[in-house]
Amino acid sequence: MASMLQESRKARAQLSGRLRELEAEADSVRAELAELDIVVSQSEASLYRRLSSVLATSNVPFDLPSDSELEAAMYRSAAPRPRVQTPVEPRRQAIPSVRNNVEALSDRFLDRTIPQAVTMLLREEGAPLHVNEIFNRLKEGGFKFTGQNPTISIAVSLNRNGRFRKAAPGTFDLVMRDASKAS
Repeated sequence: MASMLQESRKARAQLSGRLRELEAEADSVRAELAELDIVVSQSEASLYRRLSSVLATSNVPFDLPSDSELEAAMYRSAAPRPRVQTPVEPRRQAIPSVRNNVEALSDRFLDRTIPQAVTMLLREEGAPLHVNEIFNRLKEGGFKFTGQNPTISIAVSLNRNGRFRKAAPGTFDLVMRDASKAS
């Protein structure tokens, strides 16, 4: 009886230690997210300052420019760069949109962590996926997000996990897929 009590206390102590580690990691992720929010805010402010100066010098009305007007202004302000000939320039894939009206079609990801669920998705897909598409599919699989920015949570989680690699901006794949292709 005494040995069972000691084992229970030891297991509880181990779980408490693990909980402290996870709480410290959560604090670290929160700090990283706060830093990312600052960088995004600064980038947006810089972009708006740049666009407003470009639009102010053009004949485009500044009330509420359309997306196409903003894009045109961005291209007008960009200095032409010498183009280096490459054999084939890869086409940039369209970024999938985050669907806010996604309903859970199953509960397959209900008790999974982000890395566990994304590993399953990427194995099934057989190709890299963008974080927006990962988010949509996790929601369809019943995954419950707790944070305010789930796509950032996905990206941070995958960036910190050695099982995943960035295949393109915002797009992740399994590292093991590369290893099997190299063989």
